[in-house]
Amino acid sequence: MTIIGWLQIGLVLFSVLLLAKPLGLYMAHVFAGERTFLSPVLRPLESGFYRLAGIRQDHEQGWLAYAFGVLAFSLAGFLALFALLRLQGFLPLNPQGFAGLAPDLAFNTAVSFVTNTNWQNYAGETTMSHLSQMAGLTVQNFLSAATGMAVAIAVTRAFMRSGATAIGNFWVDMTRATLYVLLPLAIVVAVAFIALGLPQTLDPSFAATTLEGAQQTIAIGPVASQEAIKQLGTNGGGFFNVNAAHPFENPNAFANYLNIIAMLSISTALVYAFGQLVGNRRQGWALIAVTVTLLLVGTGAVYWAETAGNPLLHAAGLDPALGNMEGKEVRFGQAMTALYAAVTTGLSDGGVNAMHSSLTPLGGLVPMFLIQLGEVLPGGVGSGLYGMLVFAILAVFVAGLMVGRTPEFLGKKIEAREMKLAMLAVLILPLVILGFTSVSAILPFGISAVTTPGPHGLSEILYAYSSAAGNNGSAFGGLSANTPWYNTTLAIAMLLGRFAYIVPVLAIAGALAAKPRLPASAGTFPTDRPLFVGLLIGIILIMGGLQFFPALALGPIVEHFAMLSGQSF
Repeated sequence: MTIIGWLQIGLVLFSVLLLAKPLGLYMAHVFAGERTFLSPVLRPLESGFYRLAGIRQDHEQGWLAYAFGVLAFSLAGFLALFALLRLQGFLPLNPQGFAGLAPDLAFNTAVSFVTNTNWQNYAGETTMSHLSQMAGLTVQNFLSAATGMAVAIAVTRAFMRSGATAIGNFWVDMTRATLYVLLPLAIVVAVAFIALGLPQTLDPSFAATTLEGAQQTIAIGPVASQEAIKQLGTNGGGFFNVNAAHPFENPNAFANYLNIIAMLSISTALVYAFGQLVGNRRQGWALIAVTVTLLLVGTGAVYWAETAGNPLLHAAGLDPALGNMEGKEVRFGQAMTALYAAVTTGLSDGGVNAMHSSLTPLGGLVPMFLIQLGEVLPGGVGSGLYGMLVFAILAVFVAGLMVGRTPEFLGKKIEAREMKLAMLAVLILPLVILGFTSVSAILPFGISAVTTPGPHGLSEILYAYSSAAGNNGSAFGGLSANTPWYNTTLAIAMLLGRFAYIVPVLAIAGALAAKPRLPASAGTFPTDRPLFVGLLIGIILIMGGLQFFPALALGPIVEHFAMLSGQSF
């Protein structure tokens, strides 16, 4: 590790923190229905959409109606995308002549993009038409992210209101998230990406002459526009198979910086917006402190593990000075690869600029563990905020048990109903991840897809289901997952990880909104101070550690000790 490397990491995180306040304030005004500098342009368009759809802006919904809106909208998005992927061979904007996707792959891909997971069991440049990339995948990049933001704002309103029966209007929240936040930012970032060298064209390919004089056909397309919303919406699905390691998706160090900043910007700013809307900015900064602390620790662990290198490679005669560079791009280096790996898995982004399977065992353990913590660092757009609030509810309840304080968060008493719903939400991930992993590790059609035997093979399976259930979308690599078994079970994991979490969270929001908002008393545990930050970090780590440590011990941990002893499997 070097000082320059840490300065690079610090520069990115400092830039994100600088953006958090202005962007968070802007989003707070948007979701409060207040006028912004974009209102003269976008307000007439927004009102027109409501008239066409028959939506009344002043009509709010209870949590059950709000949840039904989320599920119905997502189902409609899935059906439209599934049909497009199956029929793309008969549709226009397909100069490559690609056929429609197989039913199981189309099912997996449609579920993946509707749930904001963007798991890719295909190579985009050799599988997807331009119409599928733009009208299918890119559109869902906007809408799935907007859905997550809408749910987060609904939960936020539950803490703002007292004795209320409604938590907002899903259709209004989703529309405002798309029009006022995601679309303007995506346009700005896409233009910046074009300036940095990303292609943006409807041409399918061009011919290039290699150094040896041969001709090579190189795929291109509308890359910059998809890349922008891929990162801003924490989607992660790339135009090309190798994602952000491809020089057309991530051509240089400046593009890499912008990729990471775009990933973190909206999710971090939403946390600040939460503090602004509930009238306690210190609470927003306290939650941001939790995410920054854990992200820095995760980044440092990956950076240390990768610069230490692999003794097996050193014994083979490779120069140990650069550490483990297998699977990495030289143009990014160790520091920015480590930061990218931690950010993309601390978020539910899933874009990668290196092969996670080529990381050292401990270097690969950290991204997997960050996903298993619940994707709250700061998590996906919207989903990270409401996931963090679930952990905050657990933390104040634990604090009440330990020190006799009132289990209360932002003036709302936390009682049995909220705790049952919170535990129902947080138990979804271990149930899905460990359940499917254990079955896949013993069944012949699960094992046959593993290309590396031993503990690394178990890590491949465990990472796949962690990524799917956590709605992350990154892959460990090495697992041939484009099979009926993995396409189907990974899609089920994505659906449960998204909607079996959202429904109890919205139920919590409905319960909290109906409660009176009480003033702080002498028995109230302050949740905007360093003590609570430490407690919340402990709760997040304990939940992840207790649930997943045995499985991690059988995979990356045992592989690490085998590597130190000079063994390979």
